[in-house]
Formats: sequence, C-alpha cells, structure tokens
Amino acid sequence: MACVYAIEAYGPDANALPRIVDEAFDEVDRIDRLMSHYKADSPLSRVNREAARHPVAVDPELFDFIVDAMQYNRDSEGAFDITVGPLMKAWGFFRGEGRVPTEDELAAARRHVGGSHVILNPIERTIGFDEAGVELDLGGIEKGYAVDRVVRLLRRRPIAAALISAGGSTIYGLGAPPGRDGWDVTIQDPIDARKTALSVNLRDRALSVAGSSEKFFEAAGVRYSHIMDPRTGRPVQGVLSVAVVANSGTAGDALDDAFFVLGPERSRAYLNRLPGTEAMFFLPDASRGWTMVRLRSRRHARLIEGAGRGANCCSVG
Repeated sequence: MACVYAIEAYGPDANALPRIVDEAFDEVDRIDRLMSHYKADSPLSRVNREAARHPVAVDPELFDFIVDAMQYNRDSEGAFDITVGPLMKAWGFFRGEGRVPTEDELAAARRHVGGSHVILNPIERTIGFDEAGVELDLGGIEKGYAVDRVVRLLRRRPIAAALISAGGSTIYGLGAPPGRDGWDVTIQDPIDARKTALSVNLRDRALSVAGSSEKFFEAAGVRYSHIMDPRTGRPVQGVLSVAVVANSGTAGDALDDAFFVLGPERSRAYLNRLPGTEAMFFLPDASRGWTMVRLRSRRHARLIEGAGRGANCCSVG
C-alpha cells in the first residue's frame, strides 16, 4: 500500500502485546497481497488482466469490498471512483513522477473510467469489465480498510487502547490511552509540513486526510496533484487538503477523496447523509496561505478538538 503502518497499543499483559501487534501487521500484509494493483500475483491484478475477457470469480471479502467501493462511487455521483487507474497512468502517477498527457491520451484514458464499466454478479461473486482498458485501483480506500481490519482484530484481543496509523493519512483511535479521554492527533499544515493546522481527539473514530502535497508535479507554472476528478479526467485544483473524521477508516478513506473532488459547497448534501461525519477543507488563501471550511453532518457525533495539542502528526497524503 506504499506506506508505513504504525501501531501503539496498551493492554494488561505486556508480554502478549508484541505478539498481538505482530498479528495486526500480518493482517495488513494479507490485505496488501489481496488488493494491491502493483503486485502481479494479487487477486486484484488478476481481475484487471482478465475481467474484460470473462467474469473473474473472487473470494467473498474482495467482492464485498469492491461492492462497497462502488456504493461510494454512486453516492458521491462519481467523485470517488476506483476505475481511475487509466487516468493515473496517463498523468504519470503510476510508478512515475508525473506528466501532462496530450488531449488524445486524456480522451483515451477517460473512455475507460466510470463505474458503469464494472459488472458485478453477487450470485457468482464475479467481476467483469465491459471493455478492454478498464482497471480497478483500490489505492483510495484500501488503506482505511486495512486499518479497520486491524481494529477488528484488536477488539478480539486483550487490548485496552490502540492507535493505528496507515502512513499518517488514515488513523484510528481505539479506546483511550491511560489517563486520557482519547488519542490526540494533529493535522499537518497543508503548506508548511513543520507546522500543525489543528488537533482532533479520537476515541473509537477514524481520521483520514487527502492532500496535494505528497504526490504532485509542476509544469508550465501549474501544480498538478495525484487526486483526480474522475468526471473531468484532470487533477483537482483549488483544494490543498481535506480531513475527514468518520466512524471507520474505510469511510474516511473514501470520503476524503470524494470531498476533495466535490469541494465544500457540493459536499454539503452528501455529508448530511452521513451520521457522525465531519469534513475540514483547507483551501488556498492569497493573504494567509490557507483558510479552513469546516462542515458537520446534521447528525454529527461530538468531536473533542483543540488546536496545537498532541504529538502524533497526521501527514497529508
């Protein structure tokens, strides 16, 4: 998943903690082997190779996960899309440093993007594509899913509290560390990585951040990030980063990308259908560098926060 996972855990048996944490890391590795589109032998890579020729049967876990990802695609009206692989390649973000494609290259890539190209058979648990050139890229959501799987495993073990981080871009606070009411996690300044924008307190909640500072390139004075608007085929402009607090890492991982594409105004209606969810949009500001727009679901759960607290840095990515 091209990131480093970190786990901080507390439990009543100090001798058992290393073994439990090793189990958790093994679970992350298992998810990576299942869902990586970089590994040629992964089940997902097999789908990408064969699904345009014939439906490919996959195990229930991968099938159900892709069903959920396609639901986020529909709910966001295409802003979140796991078929963006051809666009990532056209813009040079797949194993590359980035490049501006020609209009013909962009048009060719866009023809293969969109949820309508994916054919799911829930009876046979097969995945098919309606034409060659379509592929699935789960990079926008699989890190959050792996975090959730670790949380599920730790809940079944003698663990009192844990903080699980997927490269800093998706973090889940399980319970609370000793003597505290939750896990204090800071959100990085979207322009200056040495600074903190604000802090959130997580207790049985996830924080996910999508931003333009991790993968980008500049051409002819224009900065292009790796976060694509699947509907236009171009990198999103006008947003620095988006942080989402949600009930699960999977939801946060999908929603931070969706909201990044939609922007604050067009995200309002979608957000209001998501109980207990909050989004923070960091937007460019000519005078101050950036400004923040904070949106909460009308049925938002209480979030404890305070700028500048905590030492765990959530990097933008």
